[in-house]
Amino acid sequence: MIFQPVLHPLLLVLLFLPLTALVVWVLIRAPRPATGTAAKAAGAGAVASHRLLWTLRLVLVLACFFLVLRPGIPGGATQTLATDTDIVLVVDTTASIVAEDWDGDQPRLDGVRDDVRAIIQEYPGARFALLTFDAAAELRMPLTTDTTALVGSLDVLRPEVTSQSRGSSIGIAAPLLAETLKGAAESSPDRSRMVFYFGDGEQTVDTPPESFSASAKYTDAGAVLGYGTAEGGPMRITSGGLSGDNPGYIEYEGADALSTIDEANLKAVAGQLGVDYEHRTADAAPTLPAPPSTTTSYAESGSTGNVTELYWIAALVILALLGFELTRATMLIARLRQLRAPRDRAPSRPEGGAR
Repeated sequence: MIFQPVLHPLLLVLLFLPLTALVVWVLIRAPRPATGTAAKAAGAGAVASHRLLWTLRLVLVLACFFLVLRPGIPGGATQTLATDTDIVLVVDTTASIVAEDWDGDQPRLDGVRDDVRAIIQEYPGARFALLTFDAAAELRMPLTTDTTALVGSLDVLRPEVTSQSRGSSIGIAAPLLAETLKGAAESSPDRSRMVFYFGDGEQTVDTPPESFSASAKYTDAGAVLGYGTAEGGPMRITSGGLSGDNPGYIEYEGADALSTIDEANLKAVAGQLGVDYEHRTADAAPTLPAPPSTTTSYAESGSTGNVTELYWIAALVILALLGFELTRATMLIARLRQLRAPRDRAPSRPEGGAR
């Protein structure tokens, strides 16, 4: 069994330990039965009821702790190659990344997401970092083996707000990429490093793009993947709001503005990084380089793959115990409503007047 806790295990212990101690203390400190035969019998029943109730509450707390530990068992039984590599994904999030010329009229960002999933499957065991750029570069996710979180971040990734766009450079992420790779090389010098750049190569500022050459010495392999067509595609307006309304398309001189791929710029980026360039289309899978052989090995356990989650067992226990608590509370409320306050009676006067 393996665990994938939602928080650091030490933090979970600090959160649950006081609550568990309180429940155990109340469980042990049961009420003492009163004296007398009948009272003792009733008191013994009350003590047993008290201990049963708080034992169930202790089980509820432990089930919650088990739930947030996210237990599971490894799935699959085939021996799989494990990649001891750090992979940095550099993703264009300018307005042009949603230009609709991928697989017909789909946004280019859909192609980026599909290719990232292919990369995750190609390099099992690797650590991934997500770096995005538009008007500025941002490290969205530091190096991690949590590919579920990586895919989740890409699924909710949106381009910059159109009204705030002031142009962008395809090389604005160069300093941050070099810093990220340098940090990975210093902290784990025995691991190789790969870089995958996803973009369309459009340079929309007047200055020349920054060079990625500083990252070349830290890059062992990777690729520059280009998206878009020479004919171009229209770009939807990005408002940044949660409304599902269709905001329309970006216009230029009364017509839909078209974004086209600039493969010359993308090939220049590939040359600076020392990796290959590939133009991506939806009808073919990406051609991915082999990881450095010195950083690959077969898993010792011989069984890697998807994890079969077991947290649902704890969830069922929690649901049953909460149902018991809700039923008990409902019965107590109903019992209280059946109680009636004694009616006030006026003092009776003797017949015949005063004595």
